[in-house]
Amino acid sequence: MSQRHPRMIPAGRATLAAAVAATLIGGGGALAGLADRAPADAAAPAAPTAAHGRHPRAKNVILFIGDGMGSTHRDLIRYVNVGPQGKLEMDTMPVAGRSQTFPHDPKAMVTDSAAGGTALATGVKTYNGAIGVDEDGNPVRSVLELAARNGKATGLVTTSQVTDATPAAFGAHVADRGDQSRIARQFLESSRPQVILGGGEDRWLPAGTPGAFPDAPAEDPTEKSSGTEGDLIAKAKKLGYQYVTDTAGLKAAKGDKILGLFANEEMFQQAPEGKGDVYAPRVSLRDMTAKAISTLSRDDDGFFLMVEEEGIDEMAHKANATQVPKAGKNLDEAVGVAKRYAAAHGDTLVIVVADHETGSPAIEDVPELQDNPKYPNERGEGVTAEDGPFGAPGTDRRFVVDWTTTNHSAEDVPLTAMGPGSERLSGVYENTHVHDAMVAAMGLRRR
Repeated sequence: MSQRHPRMIPAGRATLAAAVAATLIGGGGALAGLADRAPADAAAPAAPTAAHGRHPRAKNVILFIGDGMGSTHRDLIRYVNVGPQGKLEMDTMPVAGRSQTFPHDPKAMVTDSAAGGTALATGVKTYNGAIGVDEDGNPVRSVLELAARNGKATGLVTTSQVTDATPAAFGAHVADRGDQSRIARQFLESSRPQVILGGGEDRWLPAGTPGAFPDAPAEDPTEKSSGTEGDLIAKAKKLGYQYVTDTAGLKAAKGDKILGLFANEEMFQQAPEGKGDVYAPRVSLRDMTAKAISTLSRDDDGFFLMVEEEGIDEMAHKANATQVPKAGKNLDEAVGVAKRYAAAHGDTLVIVVADHETGSPAIEDVPELQDNPKYPNERGEGVTAEDGPFGAPGTDRRFVVDWTTTNHSAEDVPLTAMGPGSERLSGVYENTHVHDAMVAAMGLRRR
């Protein structure tokens, strides 16, 4: 969930920011006292693939997170893009599971993206608003950081700000998800992903210093440079990152380290239908994913890559059923890129999951087909009016979408997976198990 929504940090947690900051060592960027929580099935790493091996080893892991994407979102994406009898790339994977998303928050039963992302990244549940720290504010090492310590290349890709909650959870440790410039600095000084692609240029430049994207653009005058840590783009360049701002630049990039920022904030404009909503990212998630894979796969030790589609969540927050399928299609095309890579590289684990569910949408027949005085809410008299009607490829039938809320819900989220170690993800489990399964699949040593 974008930081444009109100921060969800329980009372008394704000004071943790100073404690976390004190734990982070400047200069070299090392992390002091960084905790590990060894998963039960990672105590003895899986043996490499063998005729009688218990589990094959994953050299590479590509984790896709559809922010806010519940089961009905996946149905809506399928209905609109390929029809009810069609198949999405994310749904034609051999392993399916279900992830439970509740946080460890003193007040909330429902997670935000910070706590949800941290659970997936670190295997530790925490409070809403926390990035890479446990419920007591102690930094906890992420799977990305652990992969890097084991010699693997790493990357973060998103259509949100690259410093937003979900990617931040994999590469930073702050008590407050709003500290996006500190998160960017930690990317450069501590976790050091080789590939960082997405939006959020405003958080990398100090106020009054617009970069490739002008301050106060017509589509959203509130967008403007607001960094608090100096010119971090210049710092990234000094550290060897090639900086790119469009598709042409991304495709032309040749180095092993790439920083691509493709918007002031998110790579879309979130709003209700017809009120300024635009989903047309400057660079597609498919192209960002393809470039990240081609760059990271040069490492002989393998790689870990996290790819997020933020638009599903943001448009669901606006009860916008027109734009959710567009964002979902962008995600599904990126999943297709990863699946084709995995088909050619059998040591690659691909996972598609969500950090939480947003909006609790329901797909219904159009009102004139379902009108019945016994069911008075069938005319769209709920939280929002019914969206639609929508058509579906391969059929002349139509449907509408009814939203229960414009907030997150506690619904479990679906997971699909393929590749070595995917068998660990069949069933029903807490979101922390996704982290544990990835660590075990790669046989990562905690050293």
